[in-house]
Amino acid sequence: MFRPETLMLNQQPTTSMKSLKYILFLLLIAIIGLSIYIAVQPNAFKVTRSRTINAPSGVIYDNVIDFKNWEAWSSWKEENSHIKVTLPKKTEGIGGSYSWNDEGEIGTMTTMKADEPYRIEQKMQVDGFPPSEVTWTFKPNGDGTTDVTRTIAGDNLPFMFKAYAAFTGGMEKQIAPHLERELEKIDSIVVNGMKEYSVKVDGIAEYGGGFYMYKTTSASASNISNMMARQFAEIMNFMQDHNVQMAGKPFTIYNEMNENGSVIMSNAIPVRDNVIVAEDSNILCGYIEKTRAVKATLKGDYKNLGEGWKVARQYLKDNNLEQSDQHPFEIYLNDPGSTPNPANYLTEIYIPIKEIVATETE
Repeated sequence: MFRPETLMLNQQPTTSMKSLKYILFLLLIAIIGLSIYIAVQPNAFKVTRSRTINAPSGVIYDNVIDFKNWEAWSSWKEENSHIKVTLPKKTEGIGGSYSWNDEGEIGTMTTMKADEPYRIEQKMQVDGFPPSEVTWTFKPNGDGTTDVTRTIAGDNLPFMFKAYAAFTGGMEKQIAPHLERELEKIDSIVVNGMKEYSVKVDGIAEYGGGFYMYKTTSASASNISNMMARQFAEIMNFMQDHNVQMAGKPFTIYNEMNENGSVIMSNAIPVRDNVIVAEDSNILCGYIEKTRAVKATLKGDYKNLGEGWKVARQYLKDNNLEQSDQHPFEIYLNDPGSTPNPANYLTEIYIPIKEIVATETE
């Protein structure tokens, strides 16, 4: 006997099978479509960010060229403290490198080329992916600032790399925030580092004296640096024109030092022998006697010389020493032209002292 429910039961498996096949077909189309979408994504990427930093290009270059400094400003390390950084013996300059382990993901960075202090080219390798190029440029500006640009670029990207980029918003979204944060941190570290200074009192020392070429002028606290630079340039030009050889580090004799910061100073460059100059010359030859003096050393920007002199004078007071009639002076041990970071300037401060005459007591 024919029963309708028997027919319906026989039709249900057929209908379910058709629905499953339809779903699988749609899923296959989606997978193929997604694969095509990933496949047509760019095979290369390039992410660039720039920042103007209030520091000489040489100072910023010196920080970036040595991988020992990177952990301090790494945005990836800041975001994930579990990243383990390994530093080899050579971390600075061409061939310098470092590596990291981020929960099993191994990466290395190596410096390939360097043009101090303007450009650095590096190679970044992460696991088995194609290497990426990392480029730094440091463009000095006329006002003492530097435009710093960092670029990360790669090509021949594998399918899985492009899939990751597609699902995470692209390489721009993934990398750019890190570049911006790292440039911000470099800015802070470099600028604050340039402000560091220290003063060390070396005690009583003997200065050997000798001849020197000099030029005397007055200056205020606001223009003393510019006046010094101009004075030394004129003395150097005079010496070159007259074939006079430099015989020591430049120094400044303070004929008068006032509490408001104004001075009368003689900027000087040592020479081996007495130099006879024309009567109308504003560059003269002088002689400083051998003397004993309280000596202090400032490591840092010349802006901190006031603190250096204060510490040296306090040493005189604490040790019951008396300044002699000979003018105090300071010697500049390194050249700012070849020492880009003011925190590394070295200046010796000398305050000549009166000899202590022992008296007989009954």
